[in-house]
Amino acid sequence: MPEDAVLYEAHDGLAFVTLNRPERLNAINFALIEGLEEAVARANREEAVRVIVLRGAGRAFCAGYDLQMAPAAEAQAQQRSGGWDPVADFRMMSRNVRAFMSLWESRKPVIAQVHGWCVGGGTDMVLCSDLIFMAEDARIGYPPSRVWGTPTTCMWVYRLGLEHAKRLMLTGESLDGREAERLGLASRAVPADRLAAEVESFAGKLATTPANQLVMTKLLVNQAYENMGLRTTQILGTFMDGIARHTPEGLAWRDLAMREGFREAVRRRDEPWGDYTARKRD
Repeated sequence: MPEDAVLYEAHDGLAFVTLNRPERLNAINFALIEGLEEAVARANREEAVRVIVLRGAGRAFCAGYDLQMAPAAEAQAQQRSGGWDPVADFRMMSRNVRAFMSLWESRKPVIAQVHGWCVGGGTDMVLCSDLIFMAEDARIGYPPSRVWGTPTTCMWVYRLGLEHAKRLMLTGESLDGREAERLGLASRAVPADRLAAEVESFAGKLATTPANQLVMTKLLVNQAYENMGLRTTQILGTFMDGIARHTPEGLAWRDLAMREGFREAVRRRDEPWGDYTARKRD
């Protein structure tokens, strides 16, 4: 895989796809996007594989996009080109959406194994998977919806009812594993030290189902959501993400990140809510 950003191993009918940038909390970069798509394709090529497990190395599943240098890089790119090109932005972000949706389109079911933090673009990978197992103390949320982003895959809408989807998308609040299970976002929440064993046990049982049954059942369920307009919603969500980064407020937030650092900009974004980087420590 590119730069070993994603690791792949397979045994006993299971393929384990591991996001492998632990020093950056598995933050998303181009190598990780390419590695994810290739790993999913490989699992679908290998006949012995029945089920895919998606997981993260280190302390977190995924901290979202790797944005430490993004505000300055985006500003410089716009200066060189003379302005923001919404179509170029859409093409770039659509590339990422295609990689996330490779999980949705995989003929073999995907179980997301979520520990630690799963935020921003990391939620796209989890919500495009088929089943979600979380550690009880894991947290999942989309804080960029407060400023500088919208969920490009829009899977919150399709995995939750109207009330909870709107609350989480409007506020950017996060859920822990217990609440995610209660709301039906996660299949199961277990203590962190039991998560890997629980996922492997369940995936092993699922792998005893004939491959053709797994394919047909997944296609049937997915098609119901495709018929609800999933793809057109994602086109809108991807365009809106670019627009959100170029509103007056989005540009002001970007300038703050360039001037005072990304960590400080994120802290101020989250301060009214008292969560994420603005959480009060015990």
